[in-house]
Amino acid sequence: MKILLADDHTIVRDGIRHVLTESYPDISIVDVANANDLINYAKKETFDVIVTDISMPPGNSGLDAIQQIKKARPDIPILVLSMHAPAQYALQAIKSGASGYLTKGVATLELVKALETVASGKKYLSPEVVYLMADFIEHTQKSVLISKLSEREKEVFRMLATGMTTTQIAKELALSHNTISTFRGRIFEKMGFHSNVELIKYAISNKII
Repeated sequence: MKILLADDHTIVRDGIRHVLTESYPDISIVDVANANDLINYAKKETFDVIVTDISMPPGNSGLDAIQQIKKARPDIPILVLSMHAPAQYALQAIKSGASGYLTKGVATLELVKALETVASGKKYLSPEVVYLMADFIEHTQKSVLISKLSEREKEVFRMLATGMTTTQIAKELALSHNTISTFRGRIFEKMGFHSNVELIKYAISNKII
């Protein structure tokens, strides 16, 4: 197995090299310290897997490198090994073309498992990353919901979120009770709420109030 390893910290590269050499005595590892060298090596040589960090100043970022490499060499699987909290970074890495994502500090067995998985053409995400990505996606989708509301509906939404009744809101906005009730109904329909309690919980969890 031939690996291209990219990380801007020598101690990290040495640690990964040690782990992989113990697991694969015949492994061949080329290591680089920045994204520019990563791109150059990936384009001119053949590797079974690329293992890379995301942040490697100066020059291109790891995500930029992944995108450029996948355009030139779509056949090479890329495993991201990063110190970043995985949720949004993992999504960005996968969208850029990576086959897997791990956080630094994972157990040796998981690193080896991830390497073998992506080398076989499959995707690999650790259970921790899968959980955090799912939570991030759910939160993002919920945040998008409020963008469906008109400006007036957003105004009524915020008032409802503070616990105001439709009667109080109608008086505050100098509108009829029926009009505010209609706005409330539209808000519930667009955002999938069934009660004011759900609306208030949503507003709190998304830091709208």
